[in-house]
Amino acid sequence: MKSIILDAQKKEKNALLEECKKNILENQAQCNSCVTIIEDATTKKETSSLLSNIPYVLKDNFSTKGIETTASSNTLKNYIPPYDATVYDRLNQTGAILLAKTVMDEFGMGGTGTTGHTGTVKNPWNLECIAGGSSAGSAAAVASGAVPFAIGSDTGDSVRKPAAYCGIVGYKPTYGLISRYGLIPFASSLDHVGILTKYVQDAAIVANEIKGIDSHDMTSWDSSQIELPSQLEKDISGKKLFYIKEIVDIENYQNPTEELRIILNQFQEVLKSLQELGAVVESKSISKDLLETLPSVYTCISSAEATSNLSNLTGIIYGPRGEGKTIEEIIVNHRTNGFSPLIKRRLIIGSYVLQKENQEKYFENAQRVRNQIVTIMHSFFKEYDACILPCAASIAPKIANANDEMKQDFAVLENHMVIGNFGGFPSITIPSSIVSNMPIGINLTAEQKEDEKLLNIACKLEEKLNFKGGL
Repeated sequence: MKSIILDAQKKEKNALLEECKKNILENQAQCNSCVTIIEDATTKKETSSLLSNIPYVLKDNFSTKGIETTASSNTLKNYIPPYDATVYDRLNQTGAILLAKTVMDEFGMGGTGTTGHTGTVKNPWNLECIAGGSSAGSAAAVASGAVPFAIGSDTGDSVRKPAAYCGIVGYKPTYGLISRYGLIPFASSLDHVGILTKYVQDAAIVANEIKGIDSHDMTSWDSSQIELPSQLEKDISGKKLFYIKEIVDIENYQNPTEELRIILNQFQEVLKSLQELGAVVESKSISKDLLETLPSVYTCISSAEATSNLSNLTGIIYGPRGEGKTIEEIIVNHRTNGFSPLIKRRLIIGSYVLQKENQEKYFENAQRVRNQIVTIMHSFFKEYDACILPCAASIAPKIANANDEMKQDFAVLENHMVIGNFGGFPSITIPSSIVSNMPIGINLTAEQKEDEKLLNIACKLEEKLNFKGGL
C-alpha cells in the first residue's frame, strides 16, 4: 500500500512544513486553490496521532475560530466565526497543521469550481480545465502535491467528482460517520464531510482520526468499533460487485462522444481487473426512466433545503451590511448583491417547491422518488458488497465551456453519484486511467456503515490498477 501521510511522518517536521508552505504558494499562483493562506502556521507539540504535524487544507465552509470563513460567497466576506467545526477541532487535537482554507463553488452549489467569490480554480493537470466542484480548491491542492490531504464536503458528488477530474482519491463516508457541526450547510439531509488524498490508505487514516459521535450533531453515530485502516489489506476474492447496466451500456446514449466510448471501454478493463482479484462482477438494472429523474430530484430537494439553511444570511447577523432605510431593504440589498446568479436560481427553485400549493407535487414527490431509489440500492446491497461505476461521461471540461447544465443525453452518467448522498451510503472515487492526457476515475459505493469493506475493495483495486498518472 502507498501512503503520503506515512511517508511524511518520516520527514523532519519543520522541513515538511516549510516544503508544504512553499508548495501551497506555488499552487495558489498556478491554480487559485485558496481563499485564505495561514502564513504563520507553525509546527505543534507531537501527539500519538498519525496526523501529528501533517499539513493540510480545509474547504472554506468549515467554521474556524479566528480565521475567515466565507463559503466562497460575498455574503460572508470577512466573516470570522466565534467557534470551530468539530472536524477542525479534532484535527487540531491530532496536531495536524492547517495551511489554508480552500476555494469552493459558492455554498457548495456547483460542480465547476468557477463560482467562488475569489475566482476560478484551475486543474493542475491542465490549467485550461476545471478542477470540478464544489471542493475544487481542496482537490487541486492535493493533486498538485501541495499537501498530503484535504477536507471537503460532498452534497451530490462534490468531493468525488473533483477527485476524478484531478486524478486523486475522494472519499465520502457513511452519513453521520463524521460530524457536520460547524459545516455551513447546503442541504442537511445530503451533506457529508469528505476527504481528498492521493491514496486510499491516507483517506482511511484521516477519516479514522476525525470520525465519531458528536453531541453537537444528532445525526452522528458511535463508530468506536470501526477501525477504518485495519481491513485495507484483506483479500477481496469472493467479493461481489454490481454495476448498473443502464448507466454503462453505450447503446443507451443517442450521440456518444468518442471520449465517452473510451471511458466506457476503460470501465470494462477495470471490471476485468476486479475479476483477476477474484471478485465477482455482475450487472443489475434500474429503470432508465427512474435514473433520469436523478438530476431533478436532487435539484428539488437540495434547493428546498438550501432555501431554509441560507435564510439566516440577511446582512444583519453575518457578512457585510446591505444598504437601505429599513430592515427589509437592507436584507433585499444584501441578498441581491451578495448571491451569485446560480445561488439565486437555486433559492428561487427552493422557495417555489416549498410553497404550500407546490409541496405535494414537487418536494414530497421528489422525496418519494429518492426513497424508491434508496430502497432499490438497499435490496442490491443485500446480495452485493459494492456498486462500481464510471465517475463521469468525460474528462474535466475546459473552463471556457464549464457550466452546471449537462446535456440530457449524459445526465444519468454525470449525476449518478448523488445516489450515495440520497442513501447516506459510503462512496469513494479512485483514479483509474488517462484519457486525452487527463485522469478519469472509478466510483465505488457500499451499504451504510460498511466503510471498512468499501475501503478494502478500493485499496485492493487501487493496487491492481497501479495508476501512474501522478503529477
